[in-house]
Amino acid sequence: MRRQHDVKTVRRSNVPSRLAALAVAAATALAIAPAAEAQDRIDDPAQHVNPFVGTKPGGPDFGHGGGAGNTFPGAVAPFGMMQFSPDTATYQHGGYSYDDNRIRGFSLTHLSGAGCGDFGNVPFMPVLGDSPVNDYPFSHDNESASPGSYDVTFDNGLRTELSSTQRSGIARFTYPQGQQAALSVDAAKAFNDASGSVQIGPNTISGHSDSGGFCGSDNTYRVYFHATFDHDFTAHEVNGGQAFVKFDTARSPQVVARVGISFVSADNARANAETEQGGRGFDEVRDGSRAAWNGVLGRIDVGGGSDEDRRRLYTGLYHSLLHPNVFSDVNGEYAGFDGQVHTAAEGHAQYANYSGWDVYRSQLPLVALIAPDIASDIAQSAVNQSAQGGYFDRWTVANGGTGVMVGDPLPIMVAGAHAFGATDFDTAAALREMREGATNTDERPGHSEYDSLGHVPPGVQDVWGSAATTLEYNSADFAVSQFAARLGETEVHDHFLAQAQKFKNLFNPANSYLQPRNADGSWPSFDPVQTEEYTEGNGAQYTWMVPFNHRALFDLMGGDEQVVSRLDEFFTELNGGPDKPYAYLGNEPSLNTPWAYAYAGRPDKTQDVVRRALTSLFKSTPDGEVGNDDLGQMSSWSVWASIGMYPQVPGRSELVLASPIFSSVTIDRGNGTSITVNAPEASEGTKYVHDLKVNGADSTKPWVGEDFVAAGGTLDFTLGDQPDPAWGSAPQDAPPSYDVGS
Repeated sequence: MRRQHDVKTVRRSNVPSRLAALAVAAATALAIAPAAEAQDRIDDPAQHVNPFVGTKPGGPDFGHGGGAGNTFPGAVAPFGMMQFSPDTATYQHGGYSYDDNRIRGFSLTHLSGAGCGDFGNVPFMPVLGDSPVNDYPFSHDNESASPGSYDVTFDNGLRTELSSTQRSGIARFTYPQGQQAALSVDAAKAFNDASGSVQIGPNTISGHSDSGGFCGSDNTYRVYFHATFDHDFTAHEVNGGQAFVKFDTARSPQVVARVGISFVSADNARANAETEQGGRGFDEVRDGSRAAWNGVLGRIDVGGGSDEDRRRLYTGLYHSLLHPNVFSDVNGEYAGFDGQVHTAAEGHAQYANYSGWDVYRSQLPLVALIAPDIASDIAQSAVNQSAQGGYFDRWTVANGGTGVMVGDPLPIMVAGAHAFGATDFDTAAALREMREGATNTDERPGHSEYDSLGHVPPGVQDVWGSAATTLEYNSADFAVSQFAARLGETEVHDHFLAQAQKFKNLFNPANSYLQPRNADGSWPSFDPVQTEEYTEGNGAQYTWMVPFNHRALFDLMGGDEQVVSRLDEFFTELNGGPDKPYAYLGNEPSLNTPWAYAYAGRPDKTQDVVRRALTSLFKSTPDGEVGNDDLGQMSSWSVWASIGMYPQVPGRSELVLASPIFSSVTIDRGNGTSITVNAPEASEGTKYVHDLKVNGADSTKPWVGEDFVAAGGTLDFTLGDQPDPAWGSAPQDAPPSYDVGS
């Protein structure tokens, strides 16, 4: 499934990417043009971010990666290649378990919120004494974290401060006086099996680390590092891939290490650190990283709301902007999916780490909403991955695919980015890769059955969940159809739009569910709570997963009245897990469903469920997530819910409306346009829409179109604390659904 193919190098250049200086200063490529003036403008949104959110279980473990967000609290720049973060002795995906009080090192690479482990390469561990240690205890009272920085003092008095730039980190270790200051660096350690080697100079340690095995797959990667210390070593030794060095701190208790990483070479790792940090000290690097974060966080500015609302919003936005990660070095070089070194085009960056099955739903649309230039590079990078590797893989780590999860999500990511205005990439190549991938067994296991039968039946090799896979392919086909239409490829649009409607082949009129179907067209026995033939969910949850054509689905179900009754029952619980016939909003397949009410004439119920889910499932405390954050997907949902809108349809940019929790929201799109939302009465309990004006004109539509998103504009809400079932209830006001001939 994960074979690679040789292709020619693409987009060659030898200049730094547009993000090379992101964490150097606020005046970078991500620096924000002044947004429209808003009341109570938040000049330092980073103050509202709690990086510890998600590091402690907030919900039950339903068997899909645990009940925590699996985030990490360490230092990282927006979309940063390097994540300099503490790892606790008790392992949790992401590397950090809030309930533990022991740290075993500060490693250089992390995935935020994944349901499986990978990365955690090359932990640095400051030591008091003459030999390495397993871990040191600490107290959360002596620990702090904020965007771009992390600080902890162990119980023995040894302090570690971390900060980061795009491709490098800086550490400041303060050793207690009168004790031997030392440090271990282990290139042979990661969260999965690893090996590595180190080389030591008078004040440098460099080398590489090899690891992989994400979710039990056979992916591998090599990451290089180079560390330069401001003290010469007084002694050193190497044991396998571990280096142990000592310092003389009699004159100064502080030792500063500058660490660069690269997936190309140790020389590039050194150049990354030298270029991005220059001669700046620790405090300057830290302040620059915070400024970079404020630049991108500030693209969503809010007024009103409670302290908790602001912490929830900006922490969610922070977690939404950690991935995908810049993968090319300051000279543009990156390791390709074909095993060759390529060079990104001038002014652009190659990205890596695509949690496709998760993030296509709302994380990548959020990135494209506020940073279409970055989303363009993310889209081009996905196209490069497919061209070099032979197909769009579903879940990629570094420069390789893992084959994890189901469906065909990367084409949805590319099409969705394009719909939101991220158009600066090779669109013709993208469409070519999408079309070829639709009949590639590596990309789409079961595609031959899907094409010939109109659905994927149970028992097809390499298919995890035939019903789930069919529905995911439907969404991918729809997104490709919309992308093709934007490029003027009418025949391609028509073909993929027709393919997308195959969800109808899974609709069983005897029970009104989308369920597995045998190859001969017969229906196997079925229970709505079965997880067999579904992926991390059940039949009751996946039945709603037709976000591009709710109208046809609802008509099959018997009409809006029947649908609303079923949705009411479905939301008896908001996070019931995979074994109940209720919503499972701690995982991805249910995320579109709260917004489905708007298509059935009851947007007031969308307003209610979205608000209840936002305030009960997302908190600004370490236990503030009830499931894996999945590289920002779950956090992005909370951001959209906070501002009262959602990108329901894959591959398009219409936004279905709920209501904002803030009295004002200004979205600077980073391309000269902005969206302003005014809702003077908004509060946690005041969530129901009684009136809406779009650019000053009365509207009863619980959605805004792609033209509004592209041009920007103003939404003025009048909200109340009681539902108004009449507003937005007319059939002609429902958000659009897309069928053949519609």
